[in-house]
Amino acid sequence: MKKGCFLILLSALMLAGCKTLQVKTPDAVKPNVIIINADDLGYGDLSCYGATKVQTPNIDTFARDGRLFTDAHSASAVCTPSRYGLLTGRFPLRKNLWGPSSIRQPLLIDTSHITLGRLMKDAGYATACIGKWHLGFGEGEPDWNGELNPGPLELGFDYYYGIPQVNSGPPFVYVENHRVVGLDASDPFVYGIESTTQVWPAKKGGKTIGGAKAAHALYKDEQIGTMLKNKAVAWIKENKDEPFFLYLATTNIHHPFTPAPEFKGTSDCGRYGDFIAELDWIVGEVLKSLEQTGLAENTLVVFTSDNGGMLNHGGQDAWRAGHWLNGELLGFKFGAWEGGHRIPFIARWPSKVPANTKSDQLISHTDLLATLAAIVNRPIDKAQEIDSLNQLETLVGEPEKPIRDHLIISPNSPRHLLVRKGKWVYIPAQNEGGFTGTKVGDHGFGGAAALKFTGQVNSDVVNGKIRPDAPPAQLYDLKNDPYQKTNLYSKHPKVVKEMDDLLNQYRKKIGPGPRLGYIAKRKIKK
Repeated sequence: MKKGCFLILLSALMLAGCKTLQVKTPDAVKPNVIIINADDLGYGDLSCYGATKVQTPNIDTFARDGRLFTDAHSASAVCTPSRYGLLTGRFPLRKNLWGPSSIRQPLLIDTSHITLGRLMKDAGYATACIGKWHLGFGEGEPDWNGELNPGPLELGFDYYYGIPQVNSGPPFVYVENHRVVGLDASDPFVYGIESTTQVWPAKKGGKTIGGAKAAHALYKDEQIGTMLKNKAVAWIKENKDEPFFLYLATTNIHHPFTPAPEFKGTSDCGRYGDFIAELDWIVGEVLKSLEQTGLAENTLVVFTSDNGGMLNHGGQDAWRAGHWLNGELLGFKFGAWEGGHRIPFIARWPSKVPANTKSDQLISHTDLLATLAAIVNRPIDKAQEIDSLNQLETLVGEPEKPIRDHLIISPNSPRHLLVRKGKWVYIPAQNEGGFTGTKVGDHGFGGAAALKFTGQVNSDVVNGKIRPDAPPAQLYDLKNDPYQKTNLYSKHPKVVKEMDDLLNQYRKKIGPGPRLGYIAKRKIKK
């Protein structure tokens, strides 16, 4: 046999022996990466996931061009711990995170830890974080009248522009890199007073922050979506000549529902649906910018949400109009039932991710870190405690067996820390462990009480209340009962013990709590 023929045969045999699809990304063709993380967007909020009262044509087209996941989960059912898990690849329990952070919260991510920003920056990428942060600033307490340092820049991002907290709570301002935009030393922020520019006035007390009229005046609710879109598109175009990583965290569709005027009345489920329509436009504009710059073919785009939909004022109106925020899934934001943390997750990467496909593989936001590390060929230091798994094969092919065997998810209540393994999900307490409002119209309406309003069925609930004889915990077979109608806790004691033992292993990893509400010496005027 001639030498050339032998080498060809040898190469063919080596390729035939490969069991997994390899995606080579040499330095010369590093793919750009964009993660779009929507806010409070539920599993049923997009037409490609079954919504009929609101149409999302841009996201639908995006889904047809890529892969749509039906069993993807946020790290938590709550905004702050969910974002922590996405950016660090760590389960939020390691930081003892359960609820949303406050305006007095120091930076919640240790600057020595690996993050998506640092991973991509170290791989030679330009990096930016644009949008909602909600992970704190500073070492002791944010100095809103000075340098907000450390922050996103100390976690590997070259550039940050966005809002520091939720768009329904103070301070109502934009932050760029380390400082509030429009900050005026002669007009400082003051704790204990309200901003006159907000749509939803906060209750007076020690946790509100006002003053700084010049900075507050730049913050206009109906313009936030457009502002963040413009910043993202401009940054993409400015960095089109080098590999880049963009983390875009929208405020759509967190309440208050304040779409730009051109989107009002564009859905059949009120302002809630109109806000989704604006989100769809934002996504479309970002994707259009990739086409205009010739970058679409070499860019991996992931679209997802920080947690499930919330049955608050607008959500209740949308439900009455026939729009089910989380589809038929039981539960809502903050809670342990599936509706709180099973979220939309779509990936598009032309010629890599198969177009117009769906996957029922179990995947988590926490897996993005290890997956991107594989794509950019940057091994993660084993000393870093991460819970991320490389799901590249799940994105681009069909793994012979699931990459993720089990998943730990944090709701608002530590007692409801849950474990998913195979077809089973185990919640070690009664009810949802999320919002506890019992009256329709309550901002925190949820849990068992909400089932009377939604008409959904759960064997532990009668007339909006937990049955007195209900089991002490919950076990569901999601393969045969995806909507959690029947609690099988009493019928499968061996499974319960196995799941509880696994959960106890993770309970031992719960770290010390953050200094929530920590009051340090500060320059801010009281």
